[in-house]
Amino acid sequence: MDSVLNDISKKENKSVRNVLIGGAWPYANSSLHLGHLAALISGDFLKRYHKLLGDNVIYVSGTDCHGTPITESAKKEGVMPKDIAEKYHSEFKEVFEKMNFSYDLYTKTCDDYHKEHVKEMFRKMYDNGYIYEKKSNQPYCEHCGKFEADREIEIVCPNCGEITKGDQCDCGYVPKESDLIGATCRECRNKTIEKENTHLYLALSKFQDKIQQYVKENQMNWRIASRNETEKYLKEGLKDRAVTRDLSWGIDIPVSGFEDKKMYVWIDAVLGYVTATQRYCEENNLNWEDYWKNNGNIKMYMCHGKDNITFHTIILPALLLAMNENFHLPDVMVASQYLNINSEKISKSKGNGITVLQMVDEYNVDSLRYYMLAYGPENRDVDFTIENYINVHNSDIVNKFGNFVNRTLKFKGLEEIPSGIMDSDIESKINETYKIVSKYIEELDFKKACGKIIELIEIGNKYYDDKKPWIQKKENVEEFNNIIYTCANIIANLSNLLEPIMPETAGKLRGYLNLGVPCWEEISVEEGTSLENVEILFDRIDN
Repeated sequence: MDSVLNDISKKENKSVRNVLIGGAWPYANSSLHLGHLAALISGDFLKRYHKLLGDNVIYVSGTDCHGTPITESAKKEGVMPKDIAEKYHSEFKEVFEKMNFSYDLYTKTCDDYHKEHVKEMFRKMYDNGYIYEKKSNQPYCEHCGKFEADREIEIVCPNCGEITKGDQCDCGYVPKESDLIGATCRECRNKTIEKENTHLYLALSKFQDKIQQYVKENQMNWRIASRNETEKYLKEGLKDRAVTRDLSWGIDIPVSGFEDKKMYVWIDAVLGYVTATQRYCEENNLNWEDYWKNNGNIKMYMCHGKDNITFHTIILPALLLAMNENFHLPDVMVASQYLNINSEKISKSKGNGITVLQMVDEYNVDSLRYYMLAYGPENRDVDFTIENYINVHNSDIVNKFGNFVNRTLKFKGLEEIPSGIMDSDIESKINETYKIVSKYIEELDFKKACGKIIELIEIGNKYYDDKKPWIQKKENVEEFNNIIYTCANIIANLSNLLEPIMPETAGKLRGYLNLGVPCWEEISVEEGTSLENVEILFDRIDN
């Protein structure tokens, strides 16, 4: 353990970093369910942690507004695709506000700023020779009289044997062009034919060596799913991919002769990390290149679900390299596994997903945040049930954390923090907790980070029980004051440690103890602080 603490101490002496955190862009065709929350909450967790460290942090994301599913939904509802996109964009913003996500900018891909800047980047790649014109056979539905987008057709997945849409299977397999031959049109149920079509392609194969080297240098900073999925594609050899689509809703192609096509939705979405940073920096008198151009002081996280891994580990780096402008490539891939509901994979067609809004309207936001970080699908698929969540809420949050705060700060007859002496062993435990939690966070082991904080709460509860302040209050007032003062200092430091996990509750603790701005170092509560405003933090949930 001593060597670990020495390593952390060395890290504490490093200079302030420019940290860019990108949260995956949710797709505007259905409500956000708990699986989305499990994948995205890591971004907010990291933003708050780095802010506590004093780093310069920008946290961006937005709503992915383009693509076939949105046009399909619009057609069914008899509205324009933009209406569908705006509807879900508003809903997503409500969800993130209620979940206390601390985005610096949450935008959307149908925003004019984004569209114009993405077209500029697309044109640079084209002028550099990394986007080129190619004729190929594409699925064409004679009955519907049009070329079919990959999500408009169905195939049997070559990997798992299940029927899937042509863009990506639930098993994670991304179909190749050859897999789409003889696909079924999802609208009319007729077989498609092959017909020659002209598209623009990204010369992904040209980046095989550079991407391999990039992965080799960075993959130890990635979760295991990101490493495995990326290595699989690299072993197969990177294939050039179409970057245009035969769609009516999307970003125009800034190349003559392709006015009838739109930009492939994933090209436009991952470049949104750049455009969102640019816009935020312009609006706040910052230099966006401080977060995107190589200067040795950048740390960049990409937070997403495992179904989006290759778009972040292969496609995004290739696009950045294709611009030949010395872009910094993402350092850390924070991919989450799947959150299943009652042992079933969440499926829109099955209607088995629990939406985030349903949960926050019924249950406690902070305990839900805690659950997703401490018990979520970090490195393996996990099953979510309401019963499991309630048990964790009542056990970790109410019985351990809430009870410790309540019996310390609402001790009968206690009106203010007494003058006392801090227990030296407890002080050492607090310092150790900061360092070990920091280590776990930077290793992307958020479960262990949460567990270490709970361990400090358990230490506080044991200290309280062993010292018996209810007896000392009658027999030794000086010792009673020392106990309460020590426990109050544990709570004060919990307000820092829990800020990335449970920000609303951490804010309440700071209010109770009249603390200043949170930070990532040990703090002390001021003697004489009034405790008149202390309330019960959490209610038990009836199972």
